[in-house]
Amino acid sequence: MLAALGYKSLAELADATVPSAIRLTRKLELGEPLGEHELIGELKNLAADNHVLRSFIGQGYYDTITPAVILRNVLENPGWYTQYTPYQAEISQGRLEALVNFQTIIENLTGLPMANASLLDEATAAAEAMNMCVERADRKRLTFWMQAETHPQTIAVTATRAEPLGIELKVGTAQEIEAGLDSSVCGVLLSYPTTDGRVEDYRALCAKIHAAGAAVVMATDLLALTVLTPPGELGADIAIGTTQRFGVPMGFGGPHAAFLSTKDDFRRQLPGRIIGVSRDAKGKVAFRLALQTREQHIRREKATSNICTAQVLLAIMSSMYAVYHGPEGLVRIAERVRGFTAVVSAGLGRLGFNVRGGAHFDTLRVDADAHRQADVLARALDRGINLRRFTDGLGISCDETTTFTDVHDLLEAFAAAAGQAELPFAVEELIESTPLPTLALARTSKFLQHGTFHRYHAEHELLRYLNRLQAKDLSLTTSMIPLGSCTMKLNATTEMLPVTWPEFGRLHPFAPAEQWGGYKAMFEQLEAWLAEITGFAAVSLQ
Repeated sequence: MLAALGYKSLAELADATVPSAIRLTRKLELGEPLGEHELIGELKNLAADNHVLRSFIGQGYYDTITPAVILRNVLENPGWYTQYTPYQAEISQGRLEALVNFQTIIENLTGLPMANASLLDEATAAAEAMNMCVERADRKRLTFWMQAETHPQTIAVTATRAEPLGIELKVGTAQEIEAGLDSSVCGVLLSYPTTDGRVEDYRALCAKIHAAGAAVVMATDLLALTVLTPPGELGADIAIGTTQRFGVPMGFGGPHAAFLSTKDDFRRQLPGRIIGVSRDAKGKVAFRLALQTREQHIRREKATSNICTAQVLLAIMSSMYAVYHGPEGLVRIAERVRGFTAVVSAGLGRLGFNVRGGAHFDTLRVDADAHRQADVLARALDRGINLRRFTDGLGISCDETTTFTDVHDLLEAFAAAAGQAELPFAVEELIESTPLPTLALARTSKFLQHGTFHRYHAEHELLRYLNRLQAKDLSLTTSMIPLGSCTMKLNATTEMLPVTWPEFGRLHPFAPAEQWGGYKAMFEQLEAWLAEITGFAAVSLQ
């Protein structure tokens, strides 16, 4: 290129093309560069300052087991993580098929007929759902209700989004929402299960919301929906949530693939990309982006969606987790989680603690005054366990990784806080005497009946499926992709390696600050670098 343009070096080209008035005349103070080996050593030092404890915090983030075949062949595979946004369907067939799997999972589990191919996270999905309700009402109804028992971060992000859009956001209990339904309300977000674990039957409330001319959004848990009545059958118009617990590490809060599904009436308001199934000129099944007239790359400022608001790599991981386990495997995982939750509840009852009533899936709320709360938290911390703090008690969430030992140590911490030197019962006996509770809202409809979710339950079968899909897609492993975009880059292998280290991947975003010193140092370093590069006094990280 330099020879064709007649320049001897990149510096000479820059001198000729960038006006001297806007050139930086000093050297950036970013420190000396590190080689790859040195960088890995530095990252190991930072990782050592992160302390991963067993997390029972919940609140939308759960430890999970990433099947090794998915970890090695998707997350750690540049054939998947260097693919470009699939504007050109003919070079994106493998990824588009994987995303159709993702959409199928979301549609089946939520009981709604249309889903997008992921969004950024659960909180922004809730904000998008709010905007859908406003647009559906032609912006003539500008009040949106959120149930108070929703994850706090979801309420916070939705409130931030509502303010500049001129939407009045109200937060209240189900009873307050019902009393506040009027002609200004465009939609209501209900949590199923709630942030403190209750599984509520919203059918009557949904009917009243619809009678008032508003739409129902349901924030839900994908694993719970393998055993619970889906939102679509309860009356929801839109369902949102995250697929994180389908094999994607917590990663201190992200990235994760969120989902949004809806009734067909909302298809023109649905944000994010949608993958459709079509046929090519030879009549063969082909996948493509559908309803693109909503998208920013076509409608520009009039777009109702932005194709880039997706987490495709993580959506593919989640979809393959469901493909690998199949519907029966997912139900087994869910029932195991629910079973451990019931055992913990029974054990706490024997120890004299009050667990709030109602049906639960994976989360319990335990009443405790400030003194008792601090005592339990300290004793749990001594045993390497993190719990969630409420103003009037504690939260406990089980997940796929919960073990007999975890339950023993957890109950032992509560027993010690109750003044008992050791558990007055054996966990094995507790498990045998605690039946799995009957669910009033048990799922009866089948899901994931397509053959894709029944063929690849052995590692070699999924490995071959992944490689067949990868071969249908263009990535930077095979070619340069001549499309200009802020997303075009080849992540160095050295950059990708630490992503899968447990010190970074298994840390809960709401863990106490003293447990994530490594992340804190990284954030401060990155903020300083960006401030130096941009010339601003400070930079925030989003």
